[in-house]
Amino acid sequence: MSAPLEGRIAVVTGATRGIGRGVAVALGERGATVYVTGRTSGPGAVTVEAAARDVSAAGGRGIAVRCDHGDDDQIAALFEQVAGEQGRLHLLVNNVYKIPDPPVWGGGFWEHPLQVWDDQVGIGLRAHYVASWYAAPLLFAAGTGGLIVNVSSPGGQSYHFSASYGAGKAGLDRLTADMAVELRPRGVVAISLYPGAVATEFLKEHAGMRGSDIDAFQTPLFVGRTVAALASAPDLMARSGSIEWVEDLAEELDVVDERGRRPPGYARRVRDQA
Repeated sequence: MSAPLEGRIAVVTGATRGIGRGVAVALGERGATVYVTGRTSGPGAVTVEAAARDVSAAGGRGIAVRCDHGDDDQIAALFEQVAGEQGRLHLLVNNVYKIPDPPVWGGGFWEHPLQVWDDQVGIGLRAHYVASWYAAPLLFAAGTGGLIVNVSSPGGQSYHFSASYGAGKAGLDRLTADMAVELRPRGVVAISLYPGAVATEFLKEHAGMRGSDIDAFQTPLFVGRTVAALASAPDLMARSGSIEWVEDLAEELDVVDERGRRPPGYARRVRDQA
């Protein structure tokens, strides 16, 4: 029996670690060919090459592409490579994000360096627009059923971390909804994805000082498996333009993480507080 996504071509941006890597590996589990992007290349464990090997080990085909998504020319080169090697694209997962250094955990916006805006909105919003712009012709070339998943956050609806973070996520949700309107006649779907708290490398590092119970978090692979299941869902067009919560999708599509569990409903707690 063939894997559900065998023959599908995907691009996952920011896939050297965290959610991006989890998505890339989960797509590999279902047989997809996955272009993984990131700024770090080389022999280490947190590189595009290592992520691509993980995709292949999971059952797909991983292709490593070093790409700084703050550079439009590098984004263009990424999709030129996909076009030259594949001629089409079925799935784009816009995940890349730049965490400010040092990280912003609240405080007044006037206390933050202006660069925080460029980090969070430039990479977390503008770069997604640029990638989608280059990806669109390849999605059209694949025929109907193409999908863009923009990894967003409940910060698009309520306060999380900083004003610039919220502006970027709210903007991404609006971008997704409006892209969906323009893509619908071409048979391509755009969805905004809300993970809950995810046990990424970054949050593991900072969980202690924030008093977080990391064991209760979603894993990157759980988020990834939810995206992979969504890519095969029969009612994709009916969802286009919507915000989809990972745990709601996981319950609907019967997704579990690598430990065989489904984390508790973060979405319901946030919605109840809104």
